[in-house]
Amino acid sequence: MSKFLYLFRGGDASTTKMSPEAMQTHMQKWGAWMQGLAKENILIDGLPLAKEGKIVGGKGEVITDGPFAEGKEIVGGYLMVNADSLAKAVEISKGCPILEFGDGTVEVREIQNM
Repeated sequence: MSKFLYLFRGGDASTTKMSPEAMQTHMQKWGAWMQGLAKENILIDGLPLAKEGKIVGGKGEVITDGPFAEGKEIVGGYLMVNADSLAKAVEISKGCPILEFGDGTVEVREIQNM
């Protein structure tokens, strides 16, 4: 069994237009999806990320506000999951509610051992 990281990008364009009731329904879908993964012992961990942050570069000497990329490029959250293969991890990711409106993506990456 390998570990995989899901990076969630985009999806804000659709959710910012939602009514509070529609947003609550959408968030319930996230909760149900994650609870289902937890019941199957697939889910390891995962949380949303704050929009604000800092970017450190230049040997640690350059610190700027950010990220300021387009909304579809910003990582909004992550999950870590267990799966037998990259293909299986991709298949599992297809149930993610961020894909519901077509403006969000799930980047699936295997976590390497060090």
